[in-house]
Amino acid sequence: MGAADEHHEEASPLLAPPADEKLPPAQDPAKGCADGVPVVMGEPVAAPAGDAPRDSWDSGILSCLGRNDDFCSSDLEVCLLGSVAPCVLYGSNVERLAAAPGTFANSCLPYTGLYMLGNSLFGWNCLAPWFSHPTRTAIRRRYNLEGSFEAFTRQCGCCRGLAEDEERREHLEVACDLATHYFCHPCALCQEGRELRRRVPHPGFYGRSVVVMMPPTEQTMGRAM
Repeated sequence: MGAADEHHEEASPLLAPPADEKLPPAQDPAKGCADGVPVVMGEPVAAPAGDAPRDSWDSGILSCLGRNDDFCSSDLEVCLLGSVAPCVLYGSNVERLAAAPGTFANSCLPYTGLYMLGNSLFGWNCLAPWFSHPTRTAIRRRYNLEGSFEAFTRQCGCCRGLAEDEERREHLEVACDLATHYFCHPCALCQEGRELRRRVPHPGFYGRSVVVMMPPTEQTMGRAM
């Protein structure tokens, strides 16, 4: 009985842990981790370390009409949204990246406010790119895609010392993400939309069962004999 009581005391979850046992750090609700990329308030703050070769984007930034494949109609929809309603395309991109329903409004509405404010005060959309460029950084880090600075050094053969330094290269890549959104904003949103639609299904489709309602068959009344 003494051994059983001692084992029960050790296994009881109501007892305080020993002094030498380290408790796991508390999880901050404002912080999360998406595929190894820590996120604070929707903005990635660090990239997973690794020397794995980076992939190229599925389509170029100027491939506005996309490619002639199974996603051709989706690419045309992305091009239309990027030209007419970039706020809707940005909200859709963030919703797919977060893989959670409900994030569309939290992204679309602030973007719309900045879009209208920039066009009202300065005559062009110069404020929304500062808000939307972290999404490009998150996509690049999550799927290990080649950044603009790395592609430039690979093609031109210069600044290889900066490209080999992981930390400095990442800072330059974030600056290039901002520049891409600032100077080629609609094209950047469309490229990100095409990339996400080929990689991630819409979060509204996760676990949703489809119920098909069949009309009742025609019934005939028979006369009883």
